[in-house]
Amino acid sequence: MKELEKKQFVNIFGKNQRKINNHILRIEKSLPQVKLKDGLPTVIWKKEEEIQDRMKALAVPGISVAVINNFELEWIKCYGIKDVRTKEPVTVETLFEGGSVAKAITATATLSAAIEKRMFGLDVIVNDKLQSWKIPETEYTRETKITLRHLLAHTAGINRPDSMFGYQQGKQPTLKQVFNGEAPATNDPVEVLFTPGTDHKYSNFGYVIIQKFLEDVSGKTFPNFINELVFKPLNMQNSFFGYPTNDIKEQAIVPHNQKGEAEETGIHPTALAMGGLVTTPFDLSKFVVELMKASKTRRNETISSAVAKKMLTPAIKLEPEKWFGFTGQGLGMFLIENEKEVFFTHPGTNMPGATCLMIGSHTSGQGAIIMANGINGELVNLQLLFAIAKEYNWTLWR
Repeated sequence: MKELEKKQFVNIFGKNQRKINNHILRIEKSLPQVKLKDGLPTVIWKKEEEIQDRMKALAVPGISVAVINNFELEWIKCYGIKDVRTKEPVTVETLFEGGSVAKAITATATLSAAIEKRMFGLDVIVNDKLQSWKIPETEYTRETKITLRHLLAHTAGINRPDSMFGYQQGKQPTLKQVFNGEAPATNDPVEVLFTPGTDHKYSNFGYVIIQKFLEDVSGKTFPNFINELVFKPLNMQNSFFGYPTNDIKEQAIVPHNQKGEAEETGIHPTALAMGGLVTTPFDLSKFVVELMKASKTRRNETISSAVAKKMLTPAIKLEPEKWFGFTGQGLGMFLIENEKEVFFTHPGTNMPGATCLMIGSHTSGQGAIIMANGINGELVNLQLLFAIAKEYNWTLWR
């Protein structure tokens, strides 16, 4: 993959630059209205608006977009500013928060360790490996124990939790305190709500438990574990898991709330696997392209075909009307399947104000990563996605 020209607002990687520039111009000027109809995202191609107008209307200061075509990164373009206070522009090397896209990266590392490194099996009973804390045993787990596969597919019965993950100012809770809902953590404790494997419930807790599992089994910190199995092999040089330090903050976006006001990052200091990813669209494009290619070959690439198959095969079917158009849940990835092709995707949102949308098709080689530094970026991201899909003739949700 061609490397970035740093400090630039646009990088074109495809050969036909004039054609690609025309793609970009049409996309920028044709963001449609998007509404939910019967639970599914529905596009209204009337009164299309320009990206800058939508960003202004929704108080989203900055966006960075990467588009993949024919299994290769084709272009990246940046819009707006990192922080409404400093007015510093977003560039191609600006760091964004990936939100729950972190779960896809966590799943990739976990599957690589299980399948390629043979460190453990996917059907291992998680409590057998956890050391300083155990998932509470309940009536639901007497006969069916929670496995790693259950956690990866959100079928373990673990609560989300609805309280989310607060903590007392100036203090850092341990994972054990987070799991138990003990001070300085302010979240609800871990609960098991149904028999593992019998239903699907999206769970942030489930992936933090995976984080604890990986640390206990490997003896390494979670960020180091992910770096060794994913970031380093994929040459994702501007990606990490963690609370941004002061030097990193100089390169990173600042989150913005619904009013467009700057806020501090909402990344949790210790529970990282659920949403602690800091990265760029350029780096995430490497991940998406590699996953696409891995699914098309039997060779062991950086991401093996066996790992890709586990991620891109439904572990459980989903009702699209209840899941925003998602038709299935792979291990660490949502799936959208139609009569012509399959897309894999994961959205991400970090309160108080960072969003990410990652999507790709391993059947057509098309994809996009859209990252924003405003909580209302969820809508702009979706509008941009449909403009890209129309311009590149994707079959998404047809």
